Amino acid sequence: MLRPARRGAPRILSAMFSRRLTWPCPPNRLSRLVDEKRTRAKRLFDLTESNPTRAGLSYPAEAIAAALADAGAALYEPSARGLGTARAAVAEDAERRGRPVAPDRVVLTASTSEAYTWLFKLLCDPGDTVLVPRPSYPLFEHLTRLEGVRAVPFNLEYHGRWEIDFGTLAGAPVQTRAIVIVSPNNPTGSYVTARELDRLFAVCRERRWALIADEVFADYPLDVDAPITDIAAAADVAAFTLGGLSKSVGLPQLKLGWIVAGGRSTERAAALAGLELIADSFLSVSTPVQVAAGHLLEHGASIRSQIHERVRGNLAALRDVARSFDACDVLKVEGGWSAIVRVPATRTEEQFILDLLDREGVLVHPGYFFDFQREAFIVVSLLPPSDIFRDAAARLLQFASS
Repeated sequence: MLRPARRGAPRILSAMFSRRLTWPCPPNRLSRLVDEKRTRAKRLFDLTESNPTRAGLSYPAEAIAAALADAGAALYEPSARGLGTARAAVAEDAERRGRPVAPDRVVLTASTSEAYTWLFKLLCDPGDTVLVPRPSYPLFEHLTRLEGVRAVPFNLEYHGRWEIDFGTLAGAPVQTRAIVIVSPNNPTGSYVTARELDRLFAVCRERRWALIADEVFADYPLDVDAPITDIAAAADVAAFTLGGLSKSVGLPQLKLGWIVAGGRSTERAAALAGLELIADSFLSVSTPVQVAAGHLLEHGASIRSQIHERVRGNLAALRDVARSFDACDVLKVEGGWSAIVRVPATRTEEQFILDLLDREGVLVHPGYFFDFQREAFIVVSLLPPSDIFRDAAARLLQFASS
């Protein structure tokens, strides 16, 4: 859960620092209540948990440690796009999804967030616009502001599944340089469909926009068969697919992400040259994780399998519990680690989550956190241990229905 700073900075500092940052930023009511619950050692059912290393999974610790202990990690030979062996490992891993990727199209980063910032540097001048989905993860607001770029939302609408509202693209500012899609989206869990992708390619060709496809959750399909993945590899427009160890193999602590560039050869070559210059300016990816990348992707498959089993089981449990509460509706989830519950709008979402935490000890995300346009929606992580999740889900739904 994104949280504001512990204490608001003195107002005089607001004149000292960039307007890319918001001052002051005191803790909100929910953060204060969470701290109070934890300080008093009260039991807390955390349905916002998205850190797989805290989710009770079994990690191949010895294999991971051995991979990171490779003697090659002691030698520093910086390579702007990333070590060739690491890029080859990323490309080889993509083949299991049926979409071959050439290693020379891969650029390594320290995280998906860093990948976004590099792409904003590559594609945008200060003041330009990037289109981002709504609802979606609020990180976009911070990443764009920090790059001097403006994020403008386009809508996802729910009609039995979440779909792109292409009408909201028509009025995009002339300064728009790129459109971001997240597939599956967080938190809606919706993959982009073939029909949507064809329309997106057409719009990008017409407007000369780049397409940024965030596929960090692509390995976790739920209510969908054969979802489209590795979008940049099939694109005929300037396109970039983002991925990383954090979600694909549940290793957020090892800080390795990647960009795969696609599109026509001339544009792709120019994009890769630009990314190489940006990457060479930072050289942020550590040598040990690059040397270990192939082994980490191999051994991480067991973690991915556990995560997939966990989220499928918890989604089934949530739906099972929800059958007893007609007032609540679990929306369709095609993939990812989250589920959305529509609850009766008997109070504001903020008051709902505060009351739920205070009375039942259950922590959830409100819909407004993800920029839902209507109330009342609650977002829960499907990652917590199954027994904890089922108990918390029952408490949530009972409280919402009372």
